[in-house]
Amino acid sequence: MLALRIALRYLFAKKSHRVVNVIAVISMAGVAVATMAIIVVLSVFNGFTDLAHSHLAAIDPEVKISPRQGKVIDCADSLAAVLEQRPDVEAAAVILQERALLLAGDYQMPVVFRGLDPAKVRRVTDIDAVIIDGVYADFNSMPDSIAGMQAAVGVAVNLGLRPSPYAAGMIYVPKRKGRINPANPAAAYRSLQVAMTGVVQIDQPEYDADFVFIPLSCARQLLDYRAGEGSAVEVKAARGVSPDQLAESLARDFPQYLVQGRIEQQADTFRMISVEKWVTFLMLVFILLVAAFNIVSTLSLMVIEKRSDMATMRALGAPLSMTRAIFVAEGWLITAVGGIVGLVFGIALSLLQQYGGIVKLAADPSALTIDVYPVRLEWVDVAVVFFAILVTGLLIGLLSRLFTPRQ
Repeated sequence: MLALRIALRYLFAKKSHRVVNVIAVISMAGVAVATMAIIVVLSVFNGFTDLAHSHLAAIDPEVKISPRQGKVIDCADSLAAVLEQRPDVEAAAVILQERALLLAGDYQMPVVFRGLDPAKVRRVTDIDAVIIDGVYADFNSMPDSIAGMQAAVGVAVNLGLRPSPYAAGMIYVPKRKGRINPANPAAAYRSLQVAMTGVVQIDQPEYDADFVFIPLSCARQLLDYRAGEGSAVEVKAARGVSPDQLAESLARDFPQYLVQGRIEQQADTFRMISVEKWVTFLMLVFILLVAAFNIVSTLSLMVIEKRSDMATMRALGAPLSMTRAIFVAEGWLITAVGGIVGLVFGIALSLLQQYGGIVKLAADPSALTIDVYPVRLEWVDVAVVFFAILVTGLLIGLLSRLFTPRQ
């Protein structure tokens, strides 16, 4: 404790050589800037995580129930009806998803189509929010009532499609049942004529590249599934109920099915963001270490300046371990002070951007879903960075032992 008090006195007292004060301030500033950068960068990653979550929230349900084995749930409609009787569930809708080939004019491309229940889709997801051209409609407005299709922006661009009430193309899938006649290969496929009613953009490549949406009844007819069958049941939590709590409850009550929250449904996307975040954190911590090594030069000069003080303390009976502890504490204090200043500025900048949006994206706002850099400060990140500062300060302080007299 006495060593810490002496270190505090050395930290704030004027030095006989002004260069020692200048180098100490520069060392603190380097640590502060590095710490501030870590806080800001981690907050930006949190913001992009929230941005991806908000985009996926428009089309991915809060909770998804799918089969553990096989491709469909035989009693999907019944399961959805049972779920809607629960007080913690607001709505449940069946979907049917499969891969297919979409032909439009002279163009063709493989797509993933998802059959949606038009009576419930808006209760479970916010599909209208991701339609950038046209509208969501299960059938076109023409007398022949062709199935309505909403295509991702990648599909629309590749096939040259625009929303229109007229037939836009044909969806082909291999027949699931029956024999195949080699003399007539076309008979091995089932087809569905579709009219494109809307263009969808979710700003996520797994959707925007090759996704299309069609009515659930048409998807069942195309795939030759019975009424009631579906690939999954999408669930929306009741007001006041946490989706994570609902997912845990449904996983306990329906162990025969795979129950996933929104993050589990897009595990690869959020895992990639998390890995990038913490790899960047480690790189910035390395920069913090490099900045903190400037403190070593400050401590070496301070040791030289305080030789007479150390000799006096040794003459008064202070052990060698105490004089070494003074400079270990001094290195730790210089790092801690610089780190705390950096934390304060990093937190202030992050909160200012989070709530004020002072830094804008340099692009046409009409072409962007957001116009400011997304930022969200997490206090867990602040705690992790503060711990890294303490460890760095301790390391620098221990290095200062190399400069203290050995006797």
